[in-house]
Amino acid sequence: MKDRTCEDILDLLEKKEDCTEEELALLLRCEEPQVVHRLFTLADAKRRKYVGDAVHIRGLVEFSNFCRRNCLYCGLRKGNRKLKRYRMSWEEMYALCERIARLGVKTIVLQSGEDPWYEAKPFAEFVHRVKKLQVAITLSVGEREPWEYALWRDAGADRYLLKQETFDRDLFARLHPDDDYDARLECQKVLKELGYQVGSGNMVGLPYQTPEALALDIKKFQEWDFDMIGIGPFIPHPDTPLGHFTMDPEKKCLLTLKVLALTRILTKTANLPATTALGTLVPGGRERGLRCGANVLMPNFTPHPYRSQYTIYPGKICVQEAWGGCLPCMKEMVTKLGRTIATDYGDRVRPTR
Repeated sequence: MKDRTCEDILDLLEKKEDCTEEELALLLRCEEPQVVHRLFTLADAKRRKYVGDAVHIRGLVEFSNFCRRNCLYCGLRKGNRKLKRYRMSWEEMYALCERIARLGVKTIVLQSGEDPWYEAKPFAEFVHRVKKLQVAITLSVGEREPWEYALWRDAGADRYLLKQETFDRDLFARLHPDDDYDARLECQKVLKELGYQVGSGNMVGLPYQTPEALALDIKKFQEWDFDMIGIGPFIPHPDTPLGHFTMDPEKKCLLTLKVLALTRILTKTANLPATTALGTLVPGGRERGLRCGANVLMPNFTPHPYRSQYTIYPGKICVQEAWGGCLPCMKEMVTKLGRTIATDYGDRVRPTR
């Protein structure tokens, strides 16, 4: 391995679509333009091979910014007293889901902080009602009890997103003072056993994060065979303990794109979004993500004034747009890239062995 070059590793990835953590870390460190360009080109080719040119649209609804957790990086953290909190009512949420479904969006993502105010049984009744709109439902509401996950699955929920953020145990403990690494992974195991399509993901450019930690993330994505993987840059929030950390936006963007590209190659058919955070970090960030292996976009359908109050990170793009304005913008983005908008529900199709 010590004599293997980045070009050698790319040759290996092109043929075998796999490599070691050590090799991944070497590629993540590499800044040679020709190597980076080849990596991105390879990831785009693998994306075309395994998931095609269609881009799946997921309609995002951020229905509560209350959170019981105190993660050091997140603007929604319980300890942020500057944030104006909100909760949407069941009827308000349902009316919103109806409007989204009428636009032809095939997946609705219901996302919040970890807010136990929304009890499991009413939530199941709500999921059952939304399912009648003929949409796929993705939930992203954090760690709950197995019986709650089971209740929501029985009610019709299709997917669940529970990002690990990092698979480095020490870094996880440093960033999550009131959470447990193994408990979070156990939730993902339960979700898989219940038949959900399960999503994970990470942040790139975190304080104290090394290329080796990012390489571990990518191998864990592969090992767990996640159906959805959200990869986005860390953007510091001034009202959090990590608000003072800085990193050159373009360097962080390139590192994020490298993680995205390598994840595409190793996971083959996983659904990978070009995240809003990428578009916030640098102009055209989402388009670049779509060229490096991504096949999902998530327009924000959270209504005003709530949208501006769901501030995981500051400066999020599209916050002031009129409701529904993100959808035509994203469709135009996809068309300009020579891609198409998917018309199915966007379930992950696993590669044949």
